[in-house]
Amino acid sequence: MRGVYTMEGMFNLGDNVVCPAHGVGEIVSIERINISGQEQEFYIISIQESGMRVFVPTQGTDTLGLRNVISETEARKVFRILRSKEVAVNDRPWSKRCKRYSQMLKTGSPFDVAQVLRDLLRLKGGKELSFAERRLLNTARTLLVKELALARSTTETRIAQQIDRIFRIKPTRATA
Repeated sequence: MRGVYTMEGMFNLGDNVVCPAHGVGEIVSIERINISGQEQEFYIISIQESGMRVFVPTQGTDTLGLRNVISETEARKVFRILRSKEVAVNDRPWSKRCKRYSQMLKTGSPFDVAQVLRDLLRLKGGKELSFAERRLLNTARTLLVKELALARSTTETRIAQQIDRIFRIKPTRATA
């Protein structure tokens, strides 16, 4: 099953997945581990960005938001969100806005992440972002670039360039 949501226990060795708290990763093993005298099965996920290994109980994937990488159709929807003129969060001051954006990122939904990225990139074009806003922007961008690259079977550089073109950002060393 490919898509934003999945049923528990539906992942296989080698699957690329999205873990909302950590980003895009690959299931590198499925192991049974004894915890307090009870055998539990875990997906062992190697996170692309950090190389960290995350243990996710196979029976807890829905609760933790573990999901498949989006499809090409869903990737097109993400790009439509990035191009849209809407604003997801109008809260002021910046601290309230940051709180809402953090909540949106925690959902793990690529559509929420796209809204956060879109709003913050637009905001950045008009004013200096706070440290917290810059951190959220970088997190949203990293998550989306990695997932869209997998969804579209292309490079992260190419996805970053597409996003830069949408927001008319001049290429830098980091995105070129």
